[in-house]
Amino acid sequence: MARFDEVKAALWSGGTYGVQPPLTDEVVAEAEQTLGVALPLSLLDLLRVENGGEVSSDWNAFPTDQPTSWSADHVPFGELMGIGHRERMVSLLDTPYLVEEWDLPSPVVLISGDGHYWIALDYRECGRQGQPSVTWLDTDLDMELRLAADFRSFVEGLTSEASFGSEVDGA
Repeated sequence: MARFDEVKAALWSGGTYGVQPPLTDEVVAEAEQTLGVALPLSLLDLLRVENGGEVSSDWNAFPTDQPTSWSADHVPFGELMGIGHRERMVSLLDTPYLVEEWDLPSPVVLISGDGHYWIALDYRECGRQGQPSVTWLDTDLDMELRLAADFRSFVEGLTSEASFGSEVDGA
């Protein structure tokens, strides 16, 4: 399992797609007020390196112990949403709209996904000021799968999708 600092140093692909303007304390405060939650410090650490965007192929998957609509043994993590208002780019700030649009549970903060699935910070057990778990929300199969107890553990569990072979089942 990779250590957080190792992943943090090499998480981003270097591309510009999905990247929001640099993260500021004011933007974080606005996001927490809009979303009504305290965001994990480990998430903010990553977003201070780069405020969202495509993830390196070394860290673009998370292993699972049960199948999803995506694969028998992992879920994709090709991008991490940033925080901002850049036009035509999805952001953590879009969570309230997306939760309503896709009839998702609440309170959650969506950090990655495309509608068929989402990876979310899940505040349902810890409360809005607690440390959220990370949950896979599979809209195709109407299922949920807890991926990690907290965001830092999620990041430390990331691996390369290539390590799973080529078996992709759907979506």
